[in-house]
Amino acid sequence: MNNTVIAPVLELIKGYVQAHRLPLVAEMAQVRRDPFRILISTIISLRTKDEVTGPATERLFALAATPDDMLGLPEDVVMEAIYPAGFYRNKTRTIRHVCRELVTRYDGRVPDSIDELLTLKGVGRKTANLVVILGYGGRGICVDIHVHRISNRLGYVATKSPDETEWALRDKLPEEHWETYNTYLVAFGRDICRPLSPLCSRCCVSHYCERVGVIRSR
Repeated sequence: MNNTVIAPVLELIKGYVQAHRLPLVAEMAQVRRDPFRILISTIISLRTKDEVTGPATERLFALAATPDDMLGLPEDVVMEAIYPAGFYRNKTRTIRHVCRELVTRYDGRVPDSIDELLTLKGVGRKTANLVVILGYGGRGICVDIHVHRISNRLGYVATKSPDETEWALRDKLPEEHWETYNTYLVAFGRDICRPLSPLCSRCCVSHYCERVGVIRSR
């Protein structure tokens, strides 16, 4: 698949997603660009559904909305606020560590560069890209398992890992699509282009898709 095809494909996926629901973090960014809120909610969201992440984020930020205030909360209070998010104990420790780093190294401000964000323990490329893109309106491509899977399934890239996919997309994907690429593909991947047995009969881009690696579909 080349760049003359990816534009109409993304436009169709955009139409589908906007008629349904955006991922939680993208919805938050539409209301207000808050890098700290996006950073913390993305940490909470790991292996956790939006239906759990959203209320957990609201409970936590009702108690503390800045890194300094967050550090003032006892660990068990943070833990209780984000429960039942997956791995909530580990995430509590990560949140507190990140907040401590933000206070001591950045005077409470979330860095606006991917490289600096990656120096924070517990922050990976997916989270760093999301913060830069949605928190600051900066330049980046966030690649998670959905983006990696769909980009390869479409035949747009041929890569073996999300990190490889990010760099392949940086080389190939026109910059006009960078900011929204993750938002639309994540939602589409959850609903239609699922990991196993994707719903190809309901897919709005099925006539464009090369179905790389698809063994069974519905």
